[in-house]
Amino acid sequence: MPAPTERPVVTVLCEQATDRPPGLEELKGVEFRYCDAAGLKEAVQGSRALLLWDYFSTAVRNVWDEAGTLEWIHVTAAGVDTLLFDELRDSDVVVTNAHGVFDRPIAEYVLGAVIAHAKDSRTSFEYQTQHEWRHRETRSVRGAKAVVVGTGGIGRAIARLLKVVDVEVRGAGRVAREADPDFGAVVASSNLVREVADVDYLVLAAPLTPATRGLVDETVLAAMKPGAHLINIARGPIVDEPALLKALQERRITATLDVFDREPLPPDHPLWDAPGTTITAHMSGDVLGWRETLANQFAANLHRWLAGDPLLNVVDKKLGYIPSGAR
Repeated sequence: MPAPTERPVVTVLCEQATDRPPGLEELKGVEFRYCDAAGLKEAVQGSRALLLWDYFSTAVRNVWDEAGTLEWIHVTAAGVDTLLFDELRDSDVVVTNAHGVFDRPIAEYVLGAVIAHAKDSRTSFEYQTQHEWRHRETRSVRGAKAVVVGTGGIGRAIARLLKVVDVEVRGAGRVAREADPDFGAVVASSNLVREVADVDYLVLAAPLTPATRGLVDETVLAAMKPGAHLINIARGPIVDEPALLKALQERRITATLDVFDREPLPPDHPLWDAPGTTITAHMSGDVLGWRETLANQFAANLHRWLAGDPLLNVVDKKLGYIPSGAR
C-alpha cells in the first residue's frame, strides 16, 4: 500500500504513461500519482481525488473496493456514461465533468457538417480525385430545418450557431416546453418519431442514458424524410447502428458520424463504405489546445476543492449529466 502523506493524494489515470495532463506539476498542495489502467488498483489506495485523463476508461469499477478514500472524481469529457456504475451512483463521491469545454468546437463541427452536406462537398471531392469538371447546383442552408436532440450546453451551442446561418432549429429533450431562449420550442424526445418527418438535419447531442440508448431506432430512421442528414456527435449507442446502416445503404438518408457503438471503428466495418456517409474519429470537440483547456479547468476546480469551496460542473449521478438548473 502506498506510504501515507500529509498532502491529499490525487491519482491521475492516463491511457499511456507519456500522455499526462500539461501543467499539473506546477500545482501545489497535493501529491499527484500517475498511472494507467493496470496500475490504478495500487495508485487509488489512499487517494482522495481521481482525475480521469483517460476519459473513456471503465477501470474505476474494477478497483472500486480499493477506492474507499475517494471524495471526488473528475472526468475530462462531457459524457460520463463509461464511468458510472451502481456503487458509484450510490456513494458520496462527487463526480464532475468537462462541461463547457467542447460546446463551441462541437457546434462548429456540426455547422461544418451541415454546410458540407448542403454544398455536396463529398461529391466535389470525388470529382476532384477523378480530375473531372462537373458543374451542378447545390442547396442553401437558409430555411433548412433541424432538430437537435439534447438541450444541454453542447446542444444549445449548436442551436445558436445554426441560427446564425438561418437554419430553423428546435430542440428535443426530456420535457417538452415552449419559449426556450435557444431552441424556441423543445419537443419531447420520447416523441421523436413524430418530429423528424420534416427535418433536413437530425443532430444528436444528448448524453447516453437508459432513456437515450437506442433512441434513434428503425422507426425514427424510417420517419425521416428522404435525403435528410443525420449528425451524431453524442454517443454511438444512441442510434440503432444496424438500422442506420440499412437506411444508408438504401440511400434513404445520409449521415455525418463522429461516434460509434465500437471505437475505434473496425477497418472492415460496413459503415466505412456506406453511401453518403462521412466518418470522423470521435474528434468533433478536439481543437488545437483542448488538452491545455481541460487541464486548466481541472486545476481551477482543484483549487476550489482544496479551499473547501463548492465544485463546479457537478454531475447528477442518477441522471448521468448536469441538470440545466444546476449549471
